[in-house]
Amino acid sequence: MRRNVSVKTWISIGTFVLVLLAIYLSRNELVRAWGLLFTVNIWVLVLLVPIQAVSYYAAGAMIFSYLKEKYGMRVQPIETAKMALELNFVNHILPSGGVSGVSYMTWRLNHMGVGAGRATLAQVVRLTMTFAAYLVLMVAAVFFITLDGGINRLTILVSSGLASAIIFGSLVLIYIIKSETRLAVAARFITRRANQFGHRILRRKRPLLHQENIEMFFMDMHHDYRELARNPSVLKKPFLWGLVFNVADVAMFWVTFLALGTPINPAPLLVAYGLAVLAGTFFFTPGGVGGFEALMVMFLASTGFSQGAAIAGVLMTRVLLILGTVVTGYYFYQKALNRYGKHRSAGQ
Repeated sequence: MRRNVSVKTWISIGTFVLVLLAIYLSRNELVRAWGLLFTVNIWVLVLLVPIQAVSYYAAGAMIFSYLKEKYGMRVQPIETAKMALELNFVNHILPSGGVSGVSYMTWRLNHMGVGAGRATLAQVVRLTMTFAAYLVLMVAAVFFITLDGGINRLTILVSSGLASAIIFGSLVLIYIIKSETRLAVAARFITRRANQFGHRILRRKRPLLHQENIEMFFMDMHHDYRELARNPSVLKKPFLWGLVFNVADVAMFWVTFLALGTPINPAPLLVAYGLAVLAGTFFFTPGGVGGFEALMVMFLASTGFSQGAAIAGVLMTRVLLILGTVVTGYYFYQKALNRYGKHRSAGQ
């Protein structure tokens, strides 16, 4: 027990030191960033509100358009919007690298008559279509900017790395889901690691997950995947909503930079956003706070964009989006808890 506390303490100290070092090295740019905040065009910045609404709605629509095409499930647009806000609230508030959002949506969909396996597969579809749509946008952006000679080698290198990571991750996921044997192995691995994390880090005596429950809805996922493979046309609408989601998410940062009077090329912004999202999933902080912003700023600065402007634009966007998520999502999240009771992980 002492060893675990010691490790966590050293990690916290190391993180704090790195943050202080980053602040010191960027002190001049932080002064410029602070000055930019007072020059913001409010009339342009207010565009974040409708764009954020579109982004969140598209996140929910990816799930429900799939369930509608696959199982004929019909959900009112207002319900789609509410659940999307709840999902974003949970992902931003609970530090779990996105796991909490998956657990919560599985629980919510279960109360709508969707089994755990199908609910999980619907979210796998959402994630896959999000990355697939992002990959298409990134390739298109890099292609057109390269024709103009306006993109540097670093952007192309990072873009290629991102594309490779997305493709590799998708292939690994498909490889696992295709086989009942591999899913059983994955279920054992996930259960063991999750319970070790719960025991050593969270100090829980009871297990976080139960293997038999994990195996049960993994098998549901496997059977649904086999049906999905026979009829891939059901992914068309989720993919289109994935395009909307990615465009809206990147547009929010672009609008903020425009409001600050520092317009930015959408291509490196798109790459920076994808890099931050991908790496942010490994940060067990609410919404990936800290790592997400740092990665975006570092990449944008490396492409030649002003570091001060990058700091101001990224931080302002993130603060406003998180505030919007908390304010709007908390209300609907609490309503769901009041209606259905406290949610539990699908594996419990």
